[in-house]
Amino acid sequence: MDLNGYLESAREEILAQMRQRVPSAGTAPESLHQAMNHALFAGGKRLRPLLVLEACQLAGGNRSLAYDAAAAIECLHTFTLIHDDLPCMDDDDTRRGVPTCHVVYGEDIALLAGDALMFTGMELLTRRDSRLDPSVQLENALAVARALGSRGVIAGQVLDLESEGRDPDPELLREIHRHKTGALLEVSLEIGARAGGAEPELMNRLKAYGRHFGLAFQITDDILDVTGDSARMGKATGRDAGLHKMTYPALYGLEESRQLARQEIRLALEALEGLQGDNLWVFRTLAESLLERTV
Repeated sequence: MDLNGYLESAREEILAQMRQRVPSAGTAPESLHQAMNHALFAGGKRLRPLLVLEACQLAGGNRSLAYDAAAAIECLHTFTLIHDDLPCMDDDDTRRGVPTCHVVYGEDIALLAGDALMFTGMELLTRRDSRLDPSVQLENALAVARALGSRGVIAGQVLDLESEGRDPDPELLREIHRHKTGALLEVSLEIGARAGGAEPELMNRLKAYGRHFGLAFQITDDILDVTGDSARMGKATGRDAGLHKMTYPALYGLEESRQLARQEIRLALEALEGLQGDNLWVFRTLAESLLERTV
């Protein structure tokens, strides 16, 4: 199967559902909603909402059951990106090939746009008119709150900030990536699988896949910050070294980092062994393609 063609089709599917669920740029107050839409629709791989939909389908559910959850995850992911780019964090000027939210709208509106996207995401997970049982919605909302909170993505951001300039620490580096990147990828699979009615074994397998996929994804992201083309990536490269961040290439070098990514990819694929489903190839091909990333 052609992964790139499939991903492009899935992106269009996801964008269409997001546009139906997120207030348009013309909604009052316009400055806030313009900033939200600027960040949300600037581009990107839409990997996390894709994993929501694919996990739902693999569990035997219709993808449409997970549209709210997929849109929610992308809102929440974008919230983390807006805040990560702020001058008080990483102070990035470009994201997804366009100026970052605070560069265009100012720090105050950018901060509030990130906050608003967080609440939009939680609202989508708990919609009263959802096709999901309220108990499923509640479990999904709780899972996402945990993944984003003080023991998840936000914890990873704090560890990342506090690690700048510190001596290399392999365990700390793994914890940063597991929380900052892996937590949201893992919960994307969890909530999609739950929406599709997954049994516990499948849920656990997909979460294991997400943990290893997430770490491999972040290792390759670290590598691209050293070797990548900023024009293709849509953001500046070399930022990690400039901020004295703890990264895999800084700690292990490029070749050993690639070997560690391969190891995590192998573990992700092992988590899928014995599973069946028409879309299982998507999970396998996504993992296998990580080392070929250019963006």
